Amino acid sequence: MRHKGLLAVLLMLLALSIPTAPAATAAAPVQIYGAWHCGDDYCTWATPRTVAEFDARNHWMIDRGDGRPSVNLVVLSFVEPLKLLRRTTDAGTANGVPVGMSREIVQYFTSHGIRVMLSIGGITYTDEWDAALAEDPAGLGRNAAAVAADLGVGIEIDYEQNTSPNLAGLQAFIDAYRSVHPYDASGADPAARLTIDTAAGDRWLIDINRKATADWLRTDRPVLDYANAMVTARPTSAGSHIANWQEHLDGKAQYSPPVAPLAPAKFTAGLYIAYGRSPLPECTDYANSLQRATADWVRNAAPNGAGTTAGLLGYMFWAAEKPSTRGLGTQEPDGCEGGVGAGAAAFGVQTPMGPLRQS
Repeated sequence: MRHKGLLAVLLMLLALSIPTAPAATAAAPVQIYGAWHCGDDYCTWATPRTVAEFDARNHWMIDRGDGRPSVNLVVLSFVEPLKLLRRTTDAGTANGVPVGMSREIVQYFTSHGIRVMLSIGGITYTDEWDAALAEDPAGLGRNAAAVAADLGVGIEIDYEQNTSPNLAGLQAFIDAYRSVHPYDASGADPAARLTIDTAAGDRWLIDINRKATADWLRTDRPVLDYANAMVTARPTSAGSHIANWQEHLDGKAQYSPPVAPLAPAKFTAGLYIAYGRSPLPECTDYANSLQRATADWVRNAAPNGAGTTAGLLGYMFWAAEKPSTRGLGTQEPDGCEGGVGAGAAAFGVQTPMGPLRQS
């Protein structure tokens, strides 16, 4: 018996001396799975929509075929900055907001648990951003905050000025907005969600990206919720997209001044769902799509100087319905159930969206 006891002790000591393999780290969940939405008139939203007519063209967004939404975020694009500042009312605008971005259209999505944001700007309205920031950036921020509160939406900054952007004005806009809607890590207040668009990588919109990364997207004192790494000029390969997104994680130490690294938990990856005259797999065929091909990287991308957790927040798709005068768009009867919708199911996307990772 004494020998058996000694043997048991020896086996226990041996087991303790053998190093155990580290536990596998689970891939980060896809927390944001959203689409910019351009309406039926190429991103102006200048025409009123009825819910029935809108649903006939966009039903795939609220029902991927099993009664559940294909996305958990929709960004209505675009609000013209100067009209918002001046609270313009004209044929296509009501108090600074395009008439198509109505309370009824917002509720069409929110009634299905889909978060809604309004995007201010876009490449078409770069001059209007410049003018509004020169005229009264704080007033623009307060007006944006008032619209957000009224409609129950968040706001996205899409200021695509690549040459000498008005960063002081943009800071004043953000300060004014945050004075009304402080940063809310819980995500409970839709109007407190304030984000910014950057380029696909670090080589365009450099000044805006540098400022946002250094001052607004830090994990220790966040000001903006996150950034969207926008789409490239045209769809490319999985490897090319990943190389662009990696630039945000790495930063650009060789630039003067340098661009700091961005935490993975502070941005999303942008992909096309509508481009040209042929359907894209991102819209129609998840099995052969770029979101599937890049998923391992997006969910496991390691911090490289900023942040502590791996994995981007998720994906944003450009763009629902009719983003261009050329091309097919994403309208029914098929929509993007087979691509975006199938991806939402594969990733187990949570709707409504929960609190986002903060580090």
